[in-house]
Amino acid sequence: MEQSINPPFSTWESLLARPTASYNSLEPLVAEVFEAVKSQGDAAVRKFTQQFDKVNRTEFVVAAESLKQSEKEVPETLKVAIKQAKTNIELFHKAQQTDRVFVETMKGVQCWQEKRPIEKVGLYIPGGSAPLFSTLLMLAIPAQIAGCKEIVLCTPPDENGDIPAVIRYTAALCGLKQLFAVGGIQAIAAMTLGTESIPQVYKIFGPGNQYVTVAKQWATRLNVSIDMPAGPSELLVVADASADPDFIAADLLSQAEHGPDSQVIFVTTAVEMLDKVTRAVKEQLEDLPRKVIAEKALANSKMICFSNDEEAIGFINAYGPEHYIICMKSEALYVSRIQNAGSVFIGNYTPESAGDYASGTNHTLPTNGYSKQYSGVNLDSFLKAITFQKITKEGIQSIGNTIELMAAAEGLEAHKNAVRIRLNKLSDEN
Repeated sequence: MEQSINPPFSTWESLLARPTASYNSLEPLVAEVFEAVKSQGDAAVRKFTQQFDKVNRTEFVVAAESLKQSEKEVPETLKVAIKQAKTNIELFHKAQQTDRVFVETMKGVQCWQEKRPIEKVGLYIPGGSAPLFSTLLMLAIPAQIAGCKEIVLCTPPDENGDIPAVIRYTAALCGLKQLFAVGGIQAIAAMTLGTESIPQVYKIFGPGNQYVTVAKQWATRLNVSIDMPAGPSELLVVADASADPDFIAADLLSQAEHGPDSQVIFVTTAVEMLDKVTRAVKEQLEDLPRKVIAEKALANSKMICFSNDEEAIGFINAYGPEHYIICMKSEALYVSRIQNAGSVFIGNYTPESAGDYASGTNHTLPTNGYSKQYSGVNLDSFLKAITFQKITKEGIQSIGNTIELMAAAEGLEAHKNAVRIRLNKLSDEN
């Protein structure tokens, strides 16, 4: 990891840069897949699944019997762990439910807001070397709590054309019934456009590689919403001399092993921590099964020492990390001053992996600095807020003149007339 000590503000731009590639070069391929799926439906999805994943499946639907069979295929200890995580995630997301907001802004003018579920949502769960059944929990649970009527799950098949048992088990545990063995660009295109087998949805959730990321962005051009722009996973740890270097190294490596394009940042106000954490990282790295992946991510990563809290906090907010761990004596200062972060982990005994799996918070979070304007996935991500209003005869007489004056000032005579006609009839009644 590259080290910097008291970097001047003029160098921050390079320190803040993510190791992300330009997506422009992928757009022609994404456009081609979407166009083929639009015109050929399932046939195109089969073609691209064979081309990209080297898998031939005549049917994408994962049978209900296969979901049921997964109960016997997953070790009992893992099932217990998944159920505990599910309970915690449900508790946290149910706590996000809100009541109707109602106010009478003036006598006879009632306004209120109610939330309604997005009717059709698509969940994308990456496969590959690490099938993310934890992400399935993070997306399916709030979708169910929100009351989404149709939940479509797409996940890529393995080299044998199968879906890992733990994915099938978790889907069944969460009450999902529509599981499709398809991944990549073609999965996003199918959920965006709809095919003979795969239903069209209104919003797509879930992480993925650069192809999936571009496909989700393409979907927004076709009136399908997405959870957020997302890129490679990232973590920033801030710590002083009170922190344990072994803990810090473990957290940095836990994120680095996600992928070669992940990025981890260590920020400190104690210069001696740079070497201590470096040594701990090297020592722990040797024992990791995903060492090669983690090493590539560490090559994109940085360690930075600032002379004071103000500069450190300024840099952290400028970076806007997806995951943010605070291990400082002055933790209250750092907690109160954070403006841009996806999820915050406080104290020496709060590893980022707790949020990834089982504490209850959602791990589907904004990356690449998007925490400056996006929240992570939460219950409201699956809901729409609809406003209502009801005006009585007394209410329209109270507010009518205000509406007329404003409409006339904007030159919108029909708007004014919509009020004037009502007021005139009320006047005639009297």
